[in-house]
Formats: sequence, structure tokens, C-alpha cells
Amino acid sequence: MKTEEASYRDKKVMSIGIVKELTGLSERQIRYYEKRQLLFPERTSTGIRKYSFSDVERLMDIADKIEEGVQTKEIRHELARREEKNRNKTNEIRNRMLQGQLNAHFHSRNY
Repeated sequence: MKTEEASYRDKKVMSIGIVKELTGLSERQIRYYEKRQLLFPERTSTGIRKYSFSDVERLMDIADKIEEGVQTKEIRHELARREEKNRNKTNEIRNRMLQGQLNAHFHSRNY
């Protein structure tokens, strides 16, 4: 069920107008955060930006940090560290699962 939640949260389906309403940010602010590489919306074939629920959460987090006086450069570095940590955690889980599958496969062959 967690994977279904993640996929729905990460689907880029909302227009900038909806994101603006959900976050209380202006289109200018949202585009600025994209320009500063804090956010990565998808573009339709006609160039319309599409955002996900994860993007909305990220924007809310960014807005809070900006309000606290954190610079966009610092936020970008923090987001990069967080993403690297998540990648490492995912790889560690994947490796443990593979090791478990290998152990189960070879253990079952011995009986």
C-alpha cells in the first residue's frame, strides 16, 4: 500500500493555478523556486507545468524555510542531502531483500 501512496503522491497532475491555491504562494514565487532548482515540475507538450502532491508539500516546506530566513542555496543543498539519504536507504533495503531471496533460494535447495 505504501507504493500506491507514493505513486499517487508523485504523479504530476496539477496545474500551477491549483498549486497556487493549495500553497498560498504566487505563480511568481513558484516559478522562482523552479528557477532556483528547488522544484522540478513536468511540462506538457504545450509547455504547461504540472505538479504533484509531493511538489506541493515541498513548496510548503520551502516557503517555511524562506520565512525563517534560510537562503535558497541552503535549501537546495539540504534537499540534495535528503534525496541522497533516501537513495542510500532504498539501495540498502533492496540489497537486504536480494540477500534474503538468495539465502531462501539456496537454503531451500539444500532440503
